[in-house]
Amino acid sequence: MIEALFSQPNYLTAKKSLDAVALRQEALANNLANLETPGYKRLDLAPQFEAALQQACAAGDASKISSLSPTLATDQTSPIGKDGNSVHLEAELMRMNQNVMMHALETQLVSGTLSKMRMAITGHA
Repeated sequence: MIEALFSQPNYLTAKKSLDAVALRQEALANNLANLETPGYKRLDLAPQFEAALQQACAAGDASKISSLSPTLATDQTSPIGKDGNSVHLEAELMRMNQNVMMHALETQLVSGTLSKMRMAITGHA
């Protein structure tokens, strides 16, 4: 019974999105650390993961959502500077702010599900 609660597509999607947000935060920190490294190419979440997660979520396929794993890839869309580096400070800081907002949202979704379960078990929040 309890496993059924944790295998709901919405919960799994929020949990996988939270995994992706955490991985993206690592990539953003790494990008900022290499801001002045010649030839460094910025990293970001692989676009294939986001597309696969959207597809699995739209289908409501819990097993497909569970099997997904976020990965990083070199960002091919960022312009490359004179030194071959594709990290731009302002853009990275903006992405970091967006990522923090996504983390807050996904955390609320996951903790909301857990709060409902606690309420069902104990009878109070």
